[in-house]
Amino acid sequence: MPDTMAPSETIHASCVAVDGRGVLILGGAGAGKSSLALQLMAYGAVLVADDRITLTARDGTLWATCPPTIRGVIEARGVGLLHATTLPKVAVDLVVDLNQPEVERLPDPCETTILDISVPLQRHADTPAFAAAILQRVKQGRFA
Repeated sequence: MPDTMAPSETIHASCVAVDGRGVLILGGAGAGKSSLALQLMAYGAVLVADDRITLTARDGTLWATCPPTIRGVIEARGVGLLHATTLPKVAVDLVVDLNQPEVERLPDPCETTILDISVPLQRHADTPAFAAAILQRVKQGRFA
């Protein structure tokens, strides 16, 4: 199917790539999407896009790309707009939703569906190690 025929939508979100695996970060205005992306970038992730993401469903995979007008820019609240090296597109392997708090100490795995594609979901855990835990989860997976 040509890309122009693939279902797509542009949403307010951030996305980084960790070893070629996409982490889509959702949340309302001021929820910390860019801050989490910056923390993951400090650990070696590469920016795909900040603020706006174009998602496309193709062959059972959810792809994230950046609208051209904001490519290579990330907002650091209180610092300004910063240049960043980017990856042009990535398959989304994990969705982090900062609007949904995780209340369980050891939560069961869960998923979310975007453009009819199921993707593992991580709710926001209120811990200083959250970015490091996301990085470890993407690199090595969950134990159970």
